[in-house]
This record gives sequence, structure tokens and C-alpha cells, in this order.
Amino acid sequence: MDAFDAGAGGILRQPKAVWATAGACVVAFMGIGLVDPILPSIAQGLNATAGQVSLLFTSYFLITAVAMLLTGFVSSRIGGRKTLLLGLAFVVVFAGLAGTSDSVGQLVGFRAGWGLGNALFVSTALAVIVAAAAGGSAAAILLYESALGLGMACGPLLGAVLGNISWRYPFFGTATLMAVGFLCITAFLKEQPKPARRTSALDPIRALGHGGLASAAVSAFFYNYTFFTVLAFTPFVLNMTPYRSGAVFFAWGVLLAVFSVIVAPRLQRRFGSPKVLGGSLVLLAADVLGLGYGDHTAAVVCTILSGAFIGVNNTVYTELALGVSDAPRPVASAGYNFVRWFAAAAAPYFAPRIEEWTDVHVPFVVAAVTAVLGALVVLVRRAALTRGAERPAAVHATEDDVTVFAN
Repeated sequence: MDAFDAGAGGILRQPKAVWATAGACVVAFMGIGLVDPILPSIAQGLNATAGQVSLLFTSYFLITAVAMLLTGFVSSRIGGRKTLLLGLAFVVVFAGLAGTSDSVGQLVGFRAGWGLGNALFVSTALAVIVAAAAGGSAAAILLYESALGLGMACGPLLGAVLGNISWRYPFFGTATLMAVGFLCITAFLKEQPKPARRTSALDPIRALGHGGLASAAVSAFFYNYTFFTVLAFTPFVLNMTPYRSGAVFFAWGVLLAVFSVIVAPRLQRRFGSPKVLGGSLVLLAADVLGLGYGDHTAAVVCTILSGAFIGVNNTVYTELALGVSDAPRPVASAGYNFVRWFAAAAAPYFAPRIEEWTDVHVPFVVAAVTAVLGALVVLVRRAALTRGAERPAAVHATEDDVTVFAN
């Protein structure tokens, strides 16, 4: 059955709790790309360099990576609903504070608090959607990826519209939207039973002892470096107004959404996850080189086109992380995200510095190399990745995954 079928098992027929959580996910992912169109404006408004402003991503994702070890620990003790609300509350507070910043140091610090809230929310939200969605884990992952794609597409657009007034407004806008998400989760998501076994902060690390999950995480680490070089460094290279930059990254996000939700599953069914992932990573490497060495028009086209490859990669990596090992989904997801988000923190820090040490082309050469390294990990470890992908989905379910939600 097609996951988009409107029947009982389709993606469009979901409980209110799932839609409320997915809607909040859209806003959470909007927060990632929100600052893209206004990075030059922030630098100008706070008299900061490109390297200093890029720390907005570094602090955000560094805290996010470390917090991944704590998400299961927290949710298994206070419950998924309270963890979601706690994460949303952190985002509302720190996104609002970010808009009041008087220096780049303050802004970087508030983004770190925002990253903690986002980690608590996003990792728990995936587990909630997978457990609660009608149609099984495939429909749930597509719904989650739809939220990711929509958020990635709308984030730059919202950032451009509000940022054209003031670079502070996108932060206030995010805080407001997340407050709405907080109210929706409060209204529609009922309290859920706590898992029979409490999760240790070390469980995600232990889960990485599984060869397939570790391979997926390492490959995703290299891929994420490429991904966030495009996301965090390209706006400075394009050097466009907030509206124009927002339009470019909106188109990028639309491609990301379409390819993650519609194209990637069809390619997986035909060719298998390892082949699709390896091929997409190689194409992304070629695209990034075109971005770095082409003229301004080529850079715009390649930036938009990269959304297609990133969309495919995101879907395949998520499915591999959730299904390649026998670890409970929340634990496997936490371990996988713990590894890959370190690259998301590293790329925004190193890309502008590599430009300072060399020239504007070299950061994209490095990004192309990391994409190829991700593909090589998939090639070398394809047997471990394929064995996990071929197991029935039911094998990966545990009693910790099965939670009953009210409509």
C-alpha cells in the first residue's frame, strides 16, 4: 500500500496527537534554516565576522549532539509528553532571548540553549510519531521527513520575510510559533506510559557497538559535514539580500521535501538503500564542487539542486538508523544523532576558517571529499547495512516502542 493512501494505514489518516507533534516538528526544523538568509545581516548588525556568526550553528549543534545522550535518559523517567513540552519550553525561552542579543557572544550562547531544547524535542518527537502513527514505521518516517522538508523549506522563507524588517524578528517569530506548538501538544497529546526499563545515558553509546548502526552513524557524520557546509557557509558566498537568499533556500527546501518523501522511497524499493545512498552522496559531492567553482548563477543552481540529494540522504539515513540494529528506536536514534551532529557543529566552524587560510573554493572541496568518504563507508560496510535493512520491521520493535496514544 502507498504510504500516501488516505486509507487507515496511509500517511494522511493519523491521530490528532501525531499531527500536533508533526506540526511542532515543522517549526523545530524551521529553526535550523531560519538564520540562513539573515546571516550577513546578523554579521552587519552585530559587527561580527562570518566566522563569528557561523558559531550560531556550531553552538547549536554541539549542544544538540551532547544532549542526544540525555534525551532517552530524561524521557524514560518523566515520559515522552513531558519531555516534548520541556524541549519546546527551552526553545521558546532561548529563541526569544536570541532576539534580544546585543552581541554575537550572547546570540551564540542563546542558540546553545535553543539547541538543548531542540534535542529534547526532536529526538523524542520521532519516537512519538513512530509509535503513534497509523500505518507502521514506514508511514511514520515519511511523515517525520515531510515535517523536516517543510520546515527546511519554510524556515529560510520566514527568515527572509521577517529578517528584511530586522534580523531580530525571525527569532521572535520562532518563539511565537513554538509557543503555539507547546499549546497543541498540551491539548492533543495525552500522557503516555513510561517504558518498562529506564534508559541510561550510556545506552546510545552501547548501541553504537552494533556494526550496522556504527557504520550508518560514521557515514552520516561525513555527510553532515557536507550538508552543513552548504547550509551555513553558502549564504556568505552567494552574498544576496535576505529576500533573494530566502527564495534560493526555499527552493532548496522544496526539493529536499519532495525528494525525501516521494523520490527516496521509490528509489529504495527499486535499488536498495546502500546503492541509493552511495549514489546520492557521490552526486552531492559533484554538485558541491560545482557550487564552489561555478559562477554566481551556477552557485545558485547547485545550491538549490543540492536539496534533492540531501532529501534522499536524510530519508535513507533515518530508516537505516532506526532499523539496522536491534536496539530500541529511541536509543538507536540517540546514538546515531550523537555522532552525526558533531559534524553539523564542525562544518560551520571550519568552513569560513578554511576560506581565510586558503580561498573560497577550498571549503567546498573539503565538503565534496567528506561526501565521498560517506559513500566509501557505505560501500565498504554495505553488507552490515543491507543485513539490517532486510530484517522485518517487527524485529526492531520492543515493548519500549509500543505506546498507546489517544486520538
